[in-house]
Amino acid sequence: MSRRDLLWALSLYGTAIGAGVLFLPIKMGSGGLIPLVMMVILAFPVIFLSHRALCRFVLSSDVGSDDITVVAQKYFGSIGGMIITILYFFAIFPVLLIYTVGITNTLDSFVVHQMHMNSPNRLLLSFILVAILIFIVSFGQEVIVKVMSVLVVPFIIVLMMIALSLIPEWNTDLFKNVNFSWSQDIKSLWLLLPVMVFAFNHSCIISSLAVYSKEKYGNNADAKSSKIIATSNVLMIVTVMFFVFSFMMCLSLDDFRVAQKENISILSLVANIADRFDNPIFKVIAPVLVYVAPMIAFVAMWKAFIGHYLGAQEGFNQILFKISNHKISPSIAKKITISLTFIIAWFASYMNPQILGMIDKFVGPILAIILFIIPLIAIYSFDELKKYKKPLQNLFILIFGLLTISAAIYSIIYN
Repeated sequence: MSRRDLLWALSLYGTAIGAGVLFLPIKMGSGGLIPLVMMVILAFPVIFLSHRALCRFVLSSDVGSDDITVVAQKYFGSIGGMIITILYFFAIFPVLLIYTVGITNTLDSFVVHQMHMNSPNRLLLSFILVAILIFIVSFGQEVIVKVMSVLVVPFIIVLMMIALSLIPEWNTDLFKNVNFSWSQDIKSLWLLLPVMVFAFNHSCIISSLAVYSKEKYGNNADAKSSKIIATSNVLMIVTVMFFVFSFMMCLSLDDFRVAQKENISILSLVANIADRFDNPIFKVIAPVLVYVAPMIAFVAMWKAFIGHYLGAQEGFNQILFKISNHKISPSIAKKITISLTFIIAWFASYMNPQILGMIDKFVGPILAIILFIIPLIAIYSFDELKKYKKPLQNLFILIFGLLTISAAIYSIIYN
């Protein structure tokens, strides 16, 4: 892989590893050992095959600059393309809102628990944080990719240091009374799917990767982009699943429930209960971790917001072009997108909706449609994609797409 390919792999990782990963241990904490093991086994094929299928969908266009919104219109026509573009936008835009809520809550928790000060004015705090985020993304794709790649490496290192520092606190409670139950364990894994898809999701930057690969590698774009996706996915799964496992080995069910109730990430939770751990390693890093953990959570969501903005901008710009009959210039569309993103993100950040609820009931199922269903429809409908007909792989993608959507529907009805 070239240096530029590696930067893209790190950017994919950085886009995925944000709020989803920081809330994944909280969701998995009540599931137990069996769903954790099953998720480790299934994570790579589910994530890699679905994202590669989406990338191939964009790569199928001969025009190098065609992103997912343009390709969707070519295949599915004006109306069908517009529906897919709207779905694509609504699969990504709520994620931006989740990150702004998480960022605001993380900083608010840090001020209260670590700085021992009164909670800041939420309206002003959310305004400042969202304004800074919007300022960064206004510089465009090149700056975004560079910022993401710079932030990712130190983030991975610190994330692993935190997980490793918890090893002396591990206990065997996770392995006690492990009795496999189809009804309980399979149901737990099933209901975890929307959060898992969200935690490892980097679909919003896949379209940009496909455009990059087409322009740089031409006929070899598929192989190159697949290698970049696979590299980032292996890195994601190894680091994230160890991160989740480490927390599940030392925290109780009540701890995870407290984090969910307070709408904070797992790192903020650990910072708040750091005085409970008394192993020598943790005592050495605890004074630093109390302040660093919330900041790492802050950076994780910050960089993921930046990565997701690329996809949201693609979708919303295309919607604006369609509504205006292409009378709006790209520069004007960009300004409208930035302005509306700022206003809506500020409002969401101030209102503080439940993050895991948004993932379970809204973001997860729409992401599943974009990642699992639409590429398969295209593969079996258009000659340009018929070379990607792999019955077993495609059936695997379809099954998990339908399971993710059904899990979200179940959560809406029964929760």
